[in-house]
Amino acid sequence: MTISTLIAAFAVFGLIMAAMAVGVIFSNRRLQGSCGGLGTMRDALGEPMCECGQAPGSCGEAESKTN
Repeated sequence: MTISTLIAAFAVFGLIMAAMAVGVIFSNRRLQGSCGGLGTMRDALGEPMCECGQAPGSCGEAESKTN
């Protein structure tokens, strides 16, 4: 394997990764896990911890700042 082949392979993989990143940015979708994550976390009463769609603790912050 020559050094030019190795450089060409890295360049091709780099371009593919850049194209995928641009596609994710322009699709404007939120990242989400395949299973589990914050959406499945429950408090002591069995209620979801992220009802507002934001991280735990940030839902009530906007309400408390306005009062």
